[in-house]
Amino acid sequence: MQRVTAGLHLLIVVVVVLLLHPLTSADLEEEDKVPVEVIVNGSPCSVTCGPGVKTQTLCVLKDGKTAVEEDVRSKAGAEVSEECRVRKVKCVESWRCGLRTMTVTSGQRVDIDCLGEVMEAMGRFSWRVSWRYARGIISSDNSLFKRWEAPLLDRVVLDPVREEDAGTYRCDVQDASFRRVKQVYWGIRVLPVEVLNLDYETSLAQWSSAGNQKNQTVPDIHETVAVLVHAVLMGSIIGGVVTFLILLSLILLMKRLRGC
Repeated sequence: MQRVTAGLHLLIVVVVVLLLHPLTSADLEEEDKVPVEVIVNGSPCSVTCGPGVKTQTLCVLKDGKTAVEEDVRSKAGAEVSEECRVRKVKCVESWRCGLRTMTVTSGQRVDIDCLGEVMEAMGRFSWRVSWRYARGIISSDNSLFKRWEAPLLDRVVLDPVREEDAGTYRCDVQDASFRRVKQVYWGIRVLPVEVLNLDYETSLAQWSSAGNQKNQTVPDIHETVAVLVHAVLMGSIIGGVVTFLILLSLILLMKRLRGC
């Protein structure tokens, strides 16, 4: 009985509220005027792996109520107003970025940036970044990595880099919902300065100079061989002629002696 009485009291309260605050036609019109936005243009994700940024252009439909009722997505000729805005949204094509390698000489500056432009566009506190390090080896075997504290959070700066800094650095990124959005490995080889000169332009010039000298030497050798062959042939011909003349002189001499 008490439950029935409480239910009647609640029903009476609802009826009184509706009578005191009825929905007017103006309220209904305001509901109909809720703007409906559609995406009319968009750019691809700024990166192929990991968190990126893409821009979208949204415009307001002229008749939002009709668009909702008729499902504007299936209407190719929907009328769009000139009231548009551009927004930036996060995007992730793939969270696996693989292994990247670099070779540097001791004393250089090495800057490994894990987020890049996304940090500037979306803010520093939109991501959770952690680093791991496998000392002295380049590998993507996760069992070899130990936790690495990066003071700058989103990047590792080695300035100057030392030989003992060589190895693989792994960056893991999670979004605010703790979903993994990026994992990338950087393998760094550090060589002593006296072992290898990584000045590409100078090395290329040296290689080109050596190639030109080689190309110039080959014709000289060919010319020398040709001269030697020519000299041998001429010597053989002259020697044959001299031998023939000597034999001919001996034969004539022997004939004269017999005639006497």
